[in-house]
Amino acid sequence: MLTSTHWGVYDVAVKDGVITGVTPFDRDPDPSPIGNALPGAVQGPMRVRHPAIRKCYLEGGAGAARHKRGAEPFVNVSWNEALDLVAAELKRVTTQFGNSAIFAGSYGWSSAGRFHHAQSQVHRFMNAIGGYVAHLGTYSLGAARTLLPRILMDMDVMRSQQTAWVSLEQHCELLVAFGGVPSKNAQVNSGGISQHEVRPMLKRLAAAGVKFVNVSPLREDMDAAPGAEWVPVRPNTDTAFMLGLAHTIIADGKHDQAFLARYCTDFEPFRKYVMGEADDVAKSAAWAAEICDVPAETIVTLARRMAASRTMINVAWALQRGDHGEQPYWMGITLACLLGQIGTPGGGFALAYGPVGIEGANARPFSGPVLPQGQNGVKTPIPVARITDMLENPGGAYDFDGKLCAYPDIRLIYWAGGNPFHHHQDLNRLLRAWRSKPETIIVNEQYWNPNAKLADIVLPATTTLERDDIGSSSRDRHMIAMKRAIDPVAEARNDYDIFTALSERMGAKEKFTEGRNEQAWLRHLYDESRERARKFDLELPSFEAFWSEGFIEIPAPLEPPVMMRRFREDPVANKLPTPSGKIEITSPTIASFNYDDCSGHPAWFAPAEWLGSSLAEKYPLHLMSHQPSTRLHSQYDHGSVSLAAKIQGREAITLHPQDAAARGIKAGDVVRVFNDRGACLAGVKIDDGVRRGVAVLPTGAWFDPLDPAESGSLEKHGNPNVLTLDKGTSKLTQGCSAHTALVEVELFKGALPRVTAFDPPQFVARDKK
Repeated sequence: MLTSTHWGVYDVAVKDGVITGVTPFDRDPDPSPIGNALPGAVQGPMRVRHPAIRKCYLEGGAGAARHKRGAEPFVNVSWNEALDLVAAELKRVTTQFGNSAIFAGSYGWSSAGRFHHAQSQVHRFMNAIGGYVAHLGTYSLGAARTLLPRILMDMDVMRSQQTAWVSLEQHCELLVAFGGVPSKNAQVNSGGISQHEVRPMLKRLAAAGVKFVNVSPLREDMDAAPGAEWVPVRPNTDTAFMLGLAHTIIADGKHDQAFLARYCTDFEPFRKYVMGEADDVAKSAAWAAEICDVPAETIVTLARRMAASRTMINVAWALQRGDHGEQPYWMGITLACLLGQIGTPGGGFALAYGPVGIEGANARPFSGPVLPQGQNGVKTPIPVARITDMLENPGGAYDFDGKLCAYPDIRLIYWAGGNPFHHHQDLNRLLRAWRSKPETIIVNEQYWNPNAKLADIVLPATTTLERDDIGSSSRDRHMIAMKRAIDPVAEARNDYDIFTALSERMGAKEKFTEGRNEQAWLRHLYDESRERARKFDLELPSFEAFWSEGFIEIPAPLEPPVMMRRFREDPVANKLPTPSGKIEITSPTIASFNYDDCSGHPAWFAPAEWLGSSLAEKYPLHLMSHQPSTRLHSQYDHGSVSLAAKIQGREAITLHPQDAAARGIKAGDVVRVFNDRGACLAGVKIDDGVRRGVAVLPTGAWFDPLDPAESGSLEKHGNPNVLTLDKGTSKLTQGCSAHTALVEVELFKGALPRVTAFDPPQFVARDKK
């Protein structure tokens, strides 16, 4: 039987109620090996098997010994006791403080499956009982999602139009990728991916004569593109590099003035800035070379190649996950405007090929079933990456997207399907806030990950293999009937059943369930998707036929998508949803905010931490905490695929040979990586494909402090977010700045502490009264 995951579709083999293996979907040309982690993990020792409550919380109630979160045992209790306690606490908080005292943004990808998507389930439940403080945006695209509606269009609308690989194969001559097109990232896609096409398509593009330029500190960011040229730019300096390109194009008179006049607004203020007429600093290739540590001739030559070719500009998601992260996106779009190829087959820009596997698919933007979440009665969401600020500063003011906002006063956190101790930055700071402010933390979780260990109440949730669901994601070519493969492990329940029981106790069962059980919801959501499919000229079979067959293939569109083709054909009839209806190279709206860290057009702002700053004398390595190749975020870090890549049980950090030699470090050693925010241990890999002065430590290792009771304790497993900077990208976007961090590395001496990330917590019996 088939199941869908964020990293692929697999056929699951079961014998005597035990998962014995998974086989990739036979229609997947380049399946991910991550799925091999499922058999050993799903029924393994890290499963949450019973409802559990932190000992002091059970004895003392809300707020009791909250400083002991993550450092004391749990007590297993019955489902009825756990549900009664959760419902009573929700009633207490909403009665005394209102629903705005509940934070249930619950960020995380959860599991694939459109009905049992944990984040959707918790949001629907919270809305049924009056609402909650939500989050805006994502850690992946926080800056972009705020910027793009101001200057272009909604991010998801733009992504739905992404120019297909087959168009590039036929028409593109030069693909310039800022941040590359990393094939490891393309293993995954939110909601599922049935056909991995990035690596095969890059080979096809090369065979068709497309040339590739990888502007990145890492050579591997274009590892699947044959013959890719590597420009090892300093991290966080892509905007300056693009400005140098723009200066050359404008100085050479190669900018498309007709395109700029017809499709864009206010080019002139930007031109004056680039040419130095606004501030007496020309943003020339020589100027950019000093910032980027790349020869000026490299920038000049590339600019002229781009102007002479059908060029696709790709700007990776990673670039806007640094300080001033909106700038490389704004500048990448502006650079494409200068070339005047937006809306042409194989030309323009992409945001981006590679971050997830679905981008570039020759597919219709049909998304399949969607669970409605209801209306949120609380209207004070926060930017997703500002959790610690919220907990530390209840009532505190902050700027965001032209508004002056205030942080809510949070008393209760409810999380389902995510792990903030993976996603968030400066984890020691988050840990202090986590242990001091919320009175109650409730988690629905499948595994004893760090988020579960740091909760007060943990409710055991099923995995996708223990329930029926429908796998579908926008632009994927298949919809999957995800049939239950095994019975729920121990006392695990699916999130829908958990929230049904809670909604009954809260007097909101009918509003939450609408009288449907799991099977009724699956049929209802599928039938709704059949109606929406007709808008895309699709006719889906009946639910019975779909469920019996096991999957549906969605036919490709008649013509491959070309982003903004209709806008190019007629910018009046197909105007953009910006104030001007055009691409806003200069945004009067953003300029009116008068922010000191984001002007009205793309510009260079030095990051808070970078290799050109004085802090680099103390911490001379720029830390890049990119996505791992052996898991999705922190999901299945305890699985066999992720574990096999560890070095002496730790996450691997990659250094340039000269940086390693200067510190007396060799491959396989364990090192201490540190800065003023924290320190962690990591195993060493050495690779000359990493720019000198850069250290690469993938994100997602389960947070594992040496002393769980102490904030700031040495993290012994290799979680880079004890080192990353917790700062909003700007007042405009307030995204995460994870890629802006300087560190030092030294050989670890002494006895290596044992990694305990994959040990369940201690359990004790309830004290007798």
